[in-house]
Amino acid sequence: MIAFAVRNLKLHFRDRAAVFFSLLAVLITIGLYVGFLAGTLTQDLQVPGARFLMDSWMMAGLLAVTTVTTTLGAAGVLVEDRVKGAAKDFHCAPIRRSTIVGGYLLSAVAVGVLMSSGAFLAAEAYILANGGKLLPWGGIFKVLGLLVLSSTASGALVSFVISFLRTLNAFAVASTVVGTLSGFLMGIYVPVGLLPSGVQAAIKFFPLAHAAVLLRQVFLEVPLAEAFAGAPSEVALRFQRELGVVFTWGEGLISSAVSVGVLAGTAALFFSLAVWRMLKE
Repeated sequence: MIAFAVRNLKLHFRDRAAVFFSLLAVLITIGLYVGFLAGTLTQDLQVPGARFLMDSWMMAGLLAVTTVTTTLGAAGVLVEDRVKGAAKDFHCAPIRRSTIVGGYLLSAVAVGVLMSSGAFLAAEAYILANGGKLLPWGGIFKVLGLLVLSSTASGALVSFVISFLRTLNAFAVASTVVGTLSGFLMGIYVPVGLLPSGVQAAIKFFPLAHAAVLLRQVFLEVPLAEAFAGAPSEVALRFQRELGVVFTWGEGLISSAVSVGVLAGTAALFFSLAVWRMLKE
């Protein structure tokens, strides 16, 4: 399985265009934020360290999106193998089909972890360059753990979606749709609290949105404490609700443990479904 996953990794990173386009949605969002949104989001935010606060918020959301788009790009190796007929050759070879399926899933998750970890380093450098602070060691380890969990959930989900695709055109359309929707559903383009209540509920049911929430909680722990030092707790909580740092259900907060459970459950469910789908072929 590992040897087959390594083969998929080599194919993916050999195609530089595929790697670039898997990051395209993230790069576009960064360009918009640096060029336009950073000033707009901070000019009316009259709190200490407003730029540090909003940079941390944006980078956390972008990392969550990166785990989705990069795993989807890596899963495209399966579609290419189908188009070229390599998938049929593998099925005829003396290799267990479960090994082939596991190799595709493992490579997608590995790409997500590697690419999002690199994006994490770039995000920290960007925050520091704009006057912010680096995460403490505890926060760094939490982020890395969340990136692994989010990449695993994303890899399982996109692998299940990919199992229905048979052409490169279909894969290109799926990549465009997922890249666009993931940024919206994770509250990057429009803060969650500014959306209608029905849309907010739909976002909370999107499992990968919980990855963005968990990452924001880690990234914003220090800037929130600095920005709202001495302010009533209700003010800080309202800000966190509007920016999607916490999710609420009814009058209560959705805990971090629940969000972790959602991601772990998503990984287990869609991994099982993806394996079932691919073994049927």
